[in-house]
Amino acid sequence: MRLNKMLTSSQINQIKALIRASLNRAEDVWKKNGLLLEKADTSIFASDHAMERADSQIPGYEEVKLGEEKVDTFIAMVADIRGSSNHLRHDSPSPKVTSLQRVYYETSALLPALELTVSFYGGSTTEYLGDGILSMFQVKDKDEVIREAYRAGRDCINHTLSLVNSELASRYELPKLNIGIGLGMSEALVSLVGLPRKFHPKAIGRCVYNASKLSTGMNEIYVDERMWKEWPSEKGGTLKFAEVTIDNGLSGYRVITKPLQGKQK
Repeated sequence: MRLNKMLTSSQINQIKALIRASLNRAEDVWKKNGLLLEKADTSIFASDHAMERADSQIPGYEEVKLGEEKVDTFIAMVADIRGSSNHLRHDSPSPKVTSLQRVYYETSALLPALELTVSFYGGSTTEYLGDGILSMFQVKDKDEVIREAYRAGRDCINHTLSLVNSELASRYELPKLNIGIGLGMSEALVSLVGLPRKFHPKAIGRCVYNASKLSTGMNEIYVDERMWKEWPSEKGGTLKFAEVTIDNGLSGYRVITKPLQGKQK
């Protein structure tokens, strides 16, 4: 499978600008509210509530209505910071920021940058997961969507993560972040869920579950079995797959860019 399409210099510059703007905004917010947050030690994320007719980030479904549920095929992508829970349990490695301040700056820079990168490949981020993102790709042209979802994950690791790490090191002397990417493919139910008058648009399916569980690699991409089976074959392709079993018992496949011995596709 050939995957020569890459981020353009303009897109990379957009990501850089977003990282810097996000950190500038985060620093301003912290100056106004950081001390209160440190004392209260409360969550820095809040949920947006929707009504019976809700605007949606689910691709192909700009609005979701109660009682008009739909089933469609999606690729779900979860990008997750590895080991982030330890950042709050231990002292900050930098004298420039506290541990809570570190987590706030890391997520403020990384999550929007990942979302922007995914958008360049046709995906839409539907949720921020505290220390990661959930993005969805609507499957219309199956082969092309699989390629685009992989490219999004690849560039999140190879380019966006590096840009974020560079800025965090430059500003705050923080060590590098690592992320895992999980990709899952299945049918999903597009619906509103939640309390009356406080509904949330959701795509509920195995693809989301699998992507979440498979986002455990260290700067690697894992895909679920269906996506592996559906992967478009191409003469002269550069990707191979190694079967893996996650701690929770879920089987998946690690995407690699060189031949390996053993079970391959």
